[in-house]
Amino acid sequence: MYKHLLTETQNHTLIIILNRPKVLNALNRELLMELGEVIKELKANDEIKGALIIGSGDKAFAAGADISELTGQTAAEAEKGSLAVQAVYHAIERSPKPIIAAVNGFALGGGCELAMACHMRVASENAKFGLPEVKLGLLPGYGGTQRLAQIVGRGRAIELMITADMIDAKKAMEIGLINYLTTPGELVDKCKAILQKAYQRSPKAIALALDALNAGLPTMAGYEKEAANFGIAITSEDGKEGTTAFLEKRKPKFTGK
Repeated sequence: MYKHLLTETQNHTLIIILNRPKVLNALNRELLMELGEVIKELKANDEIKGALIIGSGDKAFAAGADISELTGQTAAEAEKGSLAVQAVYHAIERSPKPIIAAVNGFALGGGCELAMACHMRVASENAKFGLPEVKLGLLPGYGGTQRLAQIVGRGRAIELMITADMIDAKKAMEIGLINYLTTPGELVDKCKAILQKAYQRSPKAIALALDALNAGLPTMAGYEKEAANFGIAITSEDGKEGTTAFLEKRKPKFTGK
């Protein structure tokens, strides 16, 4: 049914598999739009009570956005694209049914942002998290500047964003980025167990609780500013140099322009 996703329903749980293993499940635009359609299906199907998102293979949840799609964009195009992906991630965050990110391997850039949009994150011991965008002369554009601070606090978020450091699952657990740490073999079962416990509670009450929680989230202004700044960054000299260097597999030479 989908080109870049695999889906399966088990015991009222929709399992969504990001299926681009040859490129570490990099998030191209087509995959992200397909993900938006799946989230609509999740909401509409009364037989489905929750979902988990996982990456295919054992190397990556999602290793970030597909950089090749970003080069050559105008500021307006980049801002529009950022807002379109943010809309998909907002739909995940605002789902009335719980969605868990099962993180196996790398969750970087847009992949880390996707995990943060989910209601919970469970990671295996081989998981790695990070927002490396500043290495490319960019900034997170899919809600990362907003959600990371909400989850781990402003100080930690600033450190991770300006250093672009990658952290392991143990560190992610320590700072509260993930809810549980498991072995790779136990990852999916742990997510299913959490969801099955939730299914024993009132679906209406859960939906209302999530709705109330979302009412306390920051306004959209921060996300809109992020998207606008993403457009500025992608067309800056540093942005062009950073993305080109990434694709050419060399170290960028930034000038601050």
